[in-house]
Parts: sequence; C-alpha cells; structure tokens
Amino acid sequence: MAAAWKAAGLTYNRYLAVAARAVRRSLKEGPRLAAERRGQMELRFAKWENGKQGDVKPLSQAAQVIAQSESK
Repeated sequence: MAAAWKAAGLTYNRYLAVAARAVRRSLKEGPRLAAERRGQMELRFAKWENGKQGDVKPLSQAAQVIAQSESK
C-alpha cells in the first residue's frame, strides 16, 4: 500500500511543507506568528576573489539584478 502523499502525486518534501503549513495555520495568534517567522528564510551569497570575500548580498536581490539586465 502506497503512502497517501505518494498516491496524491506529491513528493515527500512537498508533503512536509503542506503539513507544516496546516499546523502553523491551526495555532493561536502568538505561537502562529512565531512559527511563521521561523518558516521564512533568506539566502545570501558572497563572491570570493583572490581568497577574499566580497559583499554579502541577499539572493533575491541578485536575482532581481539579473532579471533587469536580461530584460534590457
């Protein structure tokens, strides 16, 4: 017998994300806000040249710059 998430066509990671969202939404206001903040993440990156780290930038900002340069 296959797992319900697999039978529904979900990957295990997607199933976990859906379950976590359902749990967060069922919490009372205070704990819900704290749980939602824990779920948010921001990726950052830095370019290294000659063994030195460059400026650390959010990945979302870099994606916007790339999108703008491609649209020109």
